[in-house]
Amino acid sequence: MKLRVGLIGLGRAWESRHRSALRALSDRFEVRAVCEQVAVRAEQAAREFNAAPVDGYRALAERADVDALLLLAEQWCGPLPILAACDAGKAIYCAASFDFDPQQAKRIKDRVEESGIAFLAEFPRRHSPATIRLKELIATRLGTPRLLFCHVRQPAEPVDSRVPCVSHYSAMHDLIELADWCTFVVGRPPTAVTGVRHASDTADAKDDYQMMSLQFAGQDANTPLATAQISCGRYMPAAWHEATSFRPPAALQVACEHGIAFIDLPATLTWFDRAGRHIESLDSERPVGELLLGQFYRAVTSLVRHTSNIDDAFRALNIVLQAQSSFDEGRRMTV
Repeated sequence: MKLRVGLIGLGRAWESRHRSALRALSDRFEVRAVCEQVAVRAEQAAREFNAAPVDGYRALAERADVDALLLLAEQWCGPLPILAACDAGKAIYCAASFDFDPQQAKRIKDRVEESGIAFLAEFPRRHSPATIRLKELIATRLGTPRLLFCHVRQPAEPVDSRVPCVSHYSAMHDLIELADWCTFVVGRPPTAVTGVRHASDTADAKDDYQMMSLQFAGQDANTPLATAQISCGRYMPAAWHEATSFRPPAALQVACEHGIAFIDLPATLTWFDRAGRHIESLDSERPVGELLLGQFYRAVTSLVRHTSNIDDAFRALNIVLQAQSSFDEGRRMTV
């Protein structure tokens, strides 16, 4: 059985992940329509997959020949395609940023749950081969995580207003996924968060660095278990190509009871214990894009209602929103 899908937005990961995954899984997915705010990109993708370019997200959601929507990038319409999919009873694969305010987030979550559709938020870091292997080592060799450090360093956004917004992800997107990643590795949600922000000295004064400190409790809420430090920096001009790629930090560093591990995405894991250093390359695993779309396919075709990780997605969003409140109010926030 092929799942007939419509694409809303193409985004930065289209060439590196989504396009190739849809090609590899052509026995499961058939692209029938493409909606993208840059018309040329929509036409190119539609020609490649023998699909129809569509002008609006609602028209795409209401097509009778579309079973599910792949929301692959932030568009001008924000979360409206999710609500349109709920109205049309179409499953959603969401790779776009959950950049919502608290009231908007609750409304969307409630609508998805009420509609009964399958929903999967794309979190490639938690499903990467290196992360899955790390979880195995935590259970068998390394023991409970105590400290986690992850940092994303991206070039500053271009100041040219003619650059379309689909060319990049927001810092919110990175922070939400990093919060979910650390929560997944620890195996339980955090109990408190502290946020720090730094604004650039340019005229628009955008945040060029954001940091969150997440505290995790043990079985007893008063007993500390682990701390995760998450940061996202966009302080280097995009034109400084050598600087942005100079000495990149490990994507994730985890200090555990009996050892320490370093992840270099997507498939390299280096870990240390009393026996010394161990390096594992997991390149033989299937690409993350194929794994995620495979999960979505099973969620849609299953007879059991499946909203997958919607609770995880909105929990991660709440963590980031609480970190912002922490900065604004100057205190640690409970989550």
